[in-house]
Amino acid sequence: EIFVEKLDVEGEFTIDKVIMVGKDDGAVVGAPYVEGASVKASLIKNGKAKKVTVFTYKPKKSSKRKMGHRQPYSKIKIEAINA
Repeated sequence: EIFVEKLDVEGEFTIDKVIMVGKDDGAVVGAPYVEGASVKASLIKNGKAKKVTVFTYKPKKSSKRKMGHRQPYSKIKIEAINA
């Protein structure tokens, strides 16, 4: 299970753009992608990360600003790696 940026998919899906595939006898690195490799994954849930608070101010002035941000993410599970 890994966390990635929010994906607009549901259920199982396939990732065709694989950058690197590792095996017991070594690793294959693509230029830019590994030919014929794919990853089968399934979406577990979409969510938002914890809030990050940003506070900016200018010294000796009455200028200040407080902002917050919650980054959306997707939690996926890797089912199979086809190389």
